[in-house]
Amino acid sequence: MNEKKIKAIISLDAPERYSHFIKVAADRRSVWGLWSDGWGLLQIDDNGAVVFPIWSEKIYAEMCATDDWSHFEAREIDLDDLLEGLIPKLRQDGNLITVFPIQGVGGVVPDLDVLENDLRTELSRTE
Repeated sequence: MNEKKIKAIISLDAPERYSHFIKVAADRRSVWGLWSDGWGLLQIDDNGAVVFPIWSEKIYAEMCATDDWSHFEAREIDLDDLLEGLIPKLRQDGNLITVFPIQGVGGVVPDLDVLENDLRTELSRTE
């Protein structure tokens, strides 16, 4: 992917990055997270709410692997694994997903049912 396209995508606001994420994830049938002896998670409040950050493409995950996350590496997650395993596990544990956060700017934190429905709807369009 060229630098101009990367800059254009990361300059989108969070809802636009979410829409881009849904289309690319369904098309490629995978997403990306950050891994280092376990998935990278963010605690978002004092009550212990935890979010799992995911991206549509490896380059965007790698761009967030800085500072406290510099020892993490981008790792691909099959979309079926996300839909059938990870989302139900996060739901069970009371955790959330943040979609396409970028350096210094959070991503969208959708309801897990909404995210699952959006991905399944887009998948049905690509089949």
